Amino acid sequence: MIAELGLAALWIAAALSVLQLIGGAAGQRDEQSELARLVRPAAIIQGLLAAFAFLMLLWLFAVTDLSVKLVATNSHSAKPMIFKLSGAWGNHEGSMLLWITVMALAGGLIALVERRLPEKTMLATLAAQAFVGIGFYAFLLLSSNPFERLPQPALEGNGLNPLLQDIGLAFHPPTLYFGYVGLSVAFSFAVGALLTRKVGPDFARAMRPWVLGAWVFLTLGITAGSYWAYYELGWGGWWFWDPVENASLMPWLAATALLHSVSVLAARDALRAWTIMLGVVAFSMSMLGTFLVRSGILTSVHAFAVDPERGSFILFLLAIYIGGALLLFALRAGSVAEGERFAITSREGALVFNNVMLSAILGIVLLGTLYPLLTEAFDVRVSVGPPYFNPVGAIFTVPMLIVMAVGPLLRWRNDTIDRIKMPIAMIAAIMVATLVLVLVLGAYSLLADLGLAIAVGLAIGSFLPLRGRKLSRVPIATWGMVMAHFGIAVSLFGMASESAFSEEKLAAVAVGSNTQVGPWTVTLSEVEPVAGPNWTAIQGSLKAQYKDGKAIELTPQSRNFWAPPQETSESTLATRWNGQLYAVIGNQASDGRWQLRLWWKPFVTLIWYGGILVALGGVLAIIGRVRTDLKRRHAKSRNAQRKREVAAL
Repeated sequence: MIAELGLAALWIAAALSVLQLIGGAAGQRDEQSELARLVRPAAIIQGLLAAFAFLMLLWLFAVTDLSVKLVATNSHSAKPMIFKLSGAWGNHEGSMLLWITVMALAGGLIALVERRLPEKTMLATLAAQAFVGIGFYAFLLLSSNPFERLPQPALEGNGLNPLLQDIGLAFHPPTLYFGYVGLSVAFSFAVGALLTRKVGPDFARAMRPWVLGAWVFLTLGITAGSYWAYYELGWGGWWFWDPVENASLMPWLAATALLHSVSVLAARDALRAWTIMLGVVAFSMSMLGTFLVRSGILTSVHAFAVDPERGSFILFLLAIYIGGALLLFALRAGSVAEGERFAITSREGALVFNNVMLSAILGIVLLGTLYPLLTEAFDVRVSVGPPYFNPVGAIFTVPMLIVMAVGPLLRWRNDTIDRIKMPIAMIAAIMVATLVLVLVLGAYSLLADLGLAIAVGLAIGSFLPLRGRKLSRVPIATWGMVMAHFGIAVSLFGMASESAFSEEKLAAVAVGSNTQVGPWTVTLSEVEPVAGPNWTAIQGSLKAQYKDGKAIELTPQSRNFWAPPQETSESTLATRWNGQLYAVIGNQASDGRWQLRLWWKPFVTLIWYGGILVALGGVLAIIGRVRTDLKRRHAKSRNAQRKREVAAL
């Protein structure tokens, strides 16, 4: 009965989505019509029904209802509860239901609280949101029903991919989906503004919180996914240029460009057409990522679908939504006013430069991701990895980061380099000094050395906009910018340091013997079998001593799951302020020794601390912008009240 209730809620939500689209379209002719008045209530109720459907799916996984095909395929009665619940979205159908739930709730929230835009523009925006939603409802209900029943209940479930049986699954996918759906809202705002030709600061202010929110969630999702892969896969790396990793990176790059563009439009009434275009591109990247992950054309732990028909369905949706939006942009872009002009040497000029760089990096990642798929279609297999992405991406990343360090020092509209030549000289001197220092320390990797130098310069430059200002009066949004830019510097320092100074040791060690890696001495104390709720393992007990410090015990495992059968390596980490020791245990050799794989990774944790700082900067920006918008709306309301009082006199 629970499954049937969830399915019924989905059908009703889909019907309300159709009503929302029809009402929004009718509102373009008469915004006071009966159909137009139903748009906001339809959006709100649709969001509640989609949320109810997802809660029903969670309940089915929690009780392990093996009469439901999705539960029997992706769960097991012996799994811990946290993995039962996270298994609800650790599969194709459940992840798509999560997507549509978040999108419907976002549409309902827009309908409930957004009052800044003209009603006709809001109706167009909600209609565009409904148009996107209808396609996903059709996809779920016609080809990916999460509530499908089995003819006979299964005796036991197949279980969940062991690599996904980790707390990371409870956090990583949902945060990414919140980001993707935030970009769908930005897309709907862009389409609504194009349809009604209302592209201006008010449109940007309504759109900006959603872009900021999407960007924050994408940042957190990518950061969490990177750390999850780092400790779970046992390969010792934090980024592999996996196509599915790229599928989350590409929307983040587009959203970063869109975030800066929409901020300029909101504050300075410039970059109107560029903002609309980036809104379309950002959602396009989300849709493309969805297609890559769920079409079956990728083989990855992330890729849930193996049915080409589903991939064709998503490809059709991508063509309709993105092709239609690009066609609308081509038809209406000429009617979008140019907006205010600005000089090249201005803060707007720096933002445009970095947006172009971000777009170029996005193109590089897109090409490197799709090229192997295109060649494979002609039976030619090629591998595109770090030798392509790192140096080619650096061509655009390096100048972008340098401009990021000095751009916030420029004034809006028009400025001169002479005015800020002293801060520029200071940043340049710091970069050169850092570069000399890392060369003395023995790091001879060009990209890593440049990364360390730029990271230090950017870290200093990120705080220079606060120079000469009373800190208590600095706007919260400015603090957000400073924090986000500093977070980028921190992450870059961690990436470059890990690349320049990491040490790896692969050794065969007998019980009681030791080996060394970097400043650590690692002793294998014992190896013993252990058992978990749905796995058995060989566990090594390691005593790791840092130089003359206290020994730390590490317990890496080699696990064997039985539902489904799979062997995994569970790494363990010893974290210090200056880096991490990373340990993995392998098989036993014929002479009784055990394989140990050890890494010493200086300052690697800064990668993820920096990601958290970037997201925190985004949160501060949201708080600051919302407060500013509320003050502006209050001031407008107060001025209007005064005018009415004067008129009454």
